[in-house]
Amino acid sequence: MTRSAIFHALHHADEPLILPNAWDFGSAAFLAQAGFPAVATTSLGVAAAAGRPDGTGSTRAETLTLARQLGRLPIPVTVDVEGGFSTDPDEVAEFCAELAEAGIAGVNLEDSRDNTTLAARETHGAIITAVKARTPELFVNARTDTYWLGTDRDSTLARAQHYEKCGADGIFVPGVTEAAEIRALTEALTAPLNILFSPNGLPVAELAALGVRRVSTGSLLYRAALAAAVRTVRAVSSGGPLSPDIPPYTEILRLIN
Repeated sequence: MTRSAIFHALHHADEPLILPNAWDFGSAAFLAQAGFPAVATTSLGVAAAAGRPDGTGSTRAETLTLARQLGRLPIPVTVDVEGGFSTDPDEVAEFCAELAEAGIAGVNLEDSRDNTTLAARETHGAIITAVKARTPELFVNARTDTYWLGTDRDSTLARAQHYEKCGADGIFVPGVTEAAEIRALTEALTAPLNILFSPNGLPVAELAALGVRRVSTGSLLYRAALAAAVRTVRAVSSGGPLSPDIPPYTEILRLIN
């Protein structure tokens, strides 16, 4: 099976796909070594590493460069491409084709623009259609940000169903946390539903019982890594104990070689 076919199959297994989000090659390789069957990227982590804002379409080059590095991994990788880095469906489709040629199995395509507004569902649907026509094997996870932005939540299901009709392989609704709302989505949709894990939300077992097929960590790991870095420096300066889980230098070298 190709990595794309494996990635598709992971969404239809007995248990939900727990999808950790990496921000560079080292973090992705470390997660792959830990046994996760697939890895995603976090646009926040990629943008922050480049010193740029997230969600504004300014990291096209960085995203493509990272994707070409991640294509070396032996497991499927899906890449967060924000809104596609263009409003032209053909340009988005061509960019996604470049990712597929680099060995990427899937993409995350969101309908928010500049972290403030939602694209018309027909506009986003046309982008999904173009991507699937150009690269049919690519897993397109269509993200709607109605909950994430707190805008037009009543349109969530209509948007998700429209994106399904346009060829989306999965639907992602970050920000939805209530059991009844999640169940309503899984019962109405054919495509597997992706939920963003929330520390204050439902545990994975309950999400699975509601029919969720994919649980992403989003920027959580990147933010946790930053916090761990600060804790480590404070421990060094105070003479406190360091975490026993810090990998040795040689292990990182082995992962990237």
